[in-house]
Amino acid sequence: MRRLTMTAAAAMGLALSAGLVAARTEPTAGPSPNSGPAWPPEQEPEVPLGLIPVFWPDDNPYSPEKAELGRLLYFDSRLSSDNSISCASCHEPSKAFTDSSPVSTGISAQKGGRSAPTVINRAFTTLQFWDGRAASLEEQAIGPLANPLEMTLEDDSSKAHEAVVARLVEIPGYRPRFASAFGDEQITLDRVAKAIATFERTVYSGNSPYDRFKSGDESALTESQRRGMDVFFNKAACDACHLGFNFSDESFVNIGIGYDPDTGVFTDPGRYAVTKSERDLGAFKTPTLREVEHSSPYMHDGSFATLEEVVEHYDKGGIPNPHIDQRMKPLNMSATEKADLVAFLKALGGEGWQHVQAPSEFPR
Repeated sequence: MRRLTMTAAAAMGLALSAGLVAARTEPTAGPSPNSGPAWPPEQEPEVPLGLIPVFWPDDNPYSPEKAELGRLLYFDSRLSSDNSISCASCHEPSKAFTDSSPVSTGISAQKGGRSAPTVINRAFTTLQFWDGRAASLEEQAIGPLANPLEMTLEDDSSKAHEAVVARLVEIPGYRPRFASAFGDEQITLDRVAKAIATFERTVYSGNSPYDRFKSGDESALTESQRRGMDVFFNKAACDACHLGFNFSDESFVNIGIGYDPDTGVFTDPGRYAVTKSERDLGAFKTPTLREVEHSSPYMHDGSFATLEEVVEHYDKGGIPNPHIDQRMKPLNMSATEKADLVAFLKALGGEGWQHVQAPSEFPR
């Protein structure tokens, strides 16, 4: 498969979002719970119906050995300072790669300030984290390793990363795994990042009832879901931000979440913390809506427990504030329209991620 740089891949994704998405075949069967790579070694993972092919970075091409190494590292709590937290602690497969909590719990039972976004379909996203501070999945993968609220007891990020590598070097069983994935036994932070990112790029959701309906199966959606689809694309215009095959335009939008009208202050500055641009105050990344039924609670702070609450928020036009997106306006939906919209959102749940499970044992 042709490979592109990350910049080109992002451009391709945006182009396909405009309506050029071709249907894909269903994925091959997943592995047994504790087997090796989920796909035959001679081919890259096949994506489910409704998605586009993955464009693997030039400096991090796919290999089943690298993906399997990434799976091991993803679930290995020894990457944290006290062996208590792994990537899967906050992005658990059984919970649609989230943790089902308003905010995540890290090392020493510390609470973070944001909800854990899903890993599903991260292969098709650009900037990572709610505020977009990571430019790639590789960069995102090593961020929590150096975050004192997440996986480290170190205050200095460089020391935290050095400590992770030192711990892995002391595990003999990882050396042949790195050799198989990268050609020699050297263990580096860059290789850790590339392995985890490779694994994460194999976690998909597609072949949903919506995808099957769009491919010609008119029985795939219920009457309520069809009506909800009309509300989504027309009256509510949800696709102004949640567009394309992954139902996200990758933008950062202020919809009023976390704003206190009495004080005029946001509890979380959002994208502003990265760009320092006032227009980004209170703006957060538009998440994918795929598997949204299974990835509650919602919003960056987990403030909504149900999809019904989310729909109510948008129906009211969000929480007014000086920087709210101009597209946020009262929708005046009827009770039936709201129920139909929720029904349609539930039709965006598919397959391609449920087979992923933690290894039965780790390298020693």
